[in-house]
Amino acid sequence: MAALLAALSCQYLPKGKDLSIYSQQQLDAIADEINERPRKWLGVRSPLAVYRELLINNPQHFTLVH
Repeated sequence: MAALLAALSCQYLPKGKDLSIYSQQQLDAIADEINERPRKWLGVRSPLAVYRELLINNPQHFTLVH
């Protein structure tokens, strides 16, 4: 699974590229796009959708710390 994530990341950020040329806003946008992309191994759901389902279905297991 890590290899798949690495390959997916390289589509947005080529290997060996200096990340300092990107703003935090650009990096956040890339992360959002990757996390919203459906995955076959998640039943064609996105990681973000799966995480939301976990939060909704199991609120007692997830607490936010301020």
